[in-house]
Amino acid sequence: MDDDVQQPEYELGTGTLCVFGRQLKLFRERAGLDRARLGSLTGYSASTIASFEQARRIPPPKFIDQADEVLGAGGVLSASKEEVARAQYPAFFRDAARLEAEAVVLHVYATQAVPGLLQAEDYARAVFAMWRPQLDAEVIEQRLVARLARQEIFDRRPAPHLSFVIEEAVLRRPLGGMAVWRGQLEQILLIEERRNVEIQVMPLSRQEHAGLAGPFNLMEMKDGRRIAYTEVQGDSRVHAERQKVRELERTYGTLRAQAYTPAESRGLIEKLLGER
Repeated sequence: MDDDVQQPEYELGTGTLCVFGRQLKLFRERAGLDRARLGSLTGYSASTIASFEQARRIPPPKFIDQADEVLGAGGVLSASKEEVARAQYPAFFRDAARLEAEAVVLHVYATQAVPGLLQAEDYARAVFAMWRPQLDAEVIEQRLVARLARQEIFDRRPAPHLSFVIEEAVLRRPLGGMAVWRGQLEQILLIEERRNVEIQVMPLSRQEHAGLAGPFNLMEMKDGRRIAYTEVQGDSRVHAERQKVRELERTYGTLRAQAYTPAESRGLIEKLLGER
């Protein structure tokens, strides 16, 4: 599951961020502080405070907690942290990001780039920098922070079960240059060492392939719900209907049978690193 699909809107200046910005301004003015003073108390410039209030930048959780305390907001600002954090993602990905963060089982089939949950920082930055039409530098950094924050799933307790099937062509594509590519393959090997993670590579040599319809993700929630997520060319959908989810579950099972085993996949990645 990735938030890579490019959409024309990136909802800075609307919705949740506008509400938070207005609340921040009201509490600041009620406390008798100008932007420069609030900035000095929280470690930000007056222009950054203005950007938060005008919904032009997404405030980090640490700032929200600091502002809540400094302004005596009584938890009102802190209560919005989760919604503000979700605003880091493009609108189409927000529901999927929430579900991903709560999943107890997650299966990912990737065909174009290394899955976001496995991406090293430099690789992720390179991926965002390649989008056309180009993303603003500020948007790239916001999406980068959001993507890396998703990787906290690896440290959750109890640990979710995570599996990935990645096309071999993805691993051979040196996005960002050779140094970035090598760093990305090394990160995959590090994550693969976790007992709750299985990574398999779909080899280019396979004459049968169940995944020609494109990438997808499967999630199982704590309450037993099973959900699928698909995205392609700016169109993304969360599927809860049982027939659709079952179809993709069967496809994923076949993909895992057709792919290299986790041990074989690790060997391939190590071989790629040794060749260049």
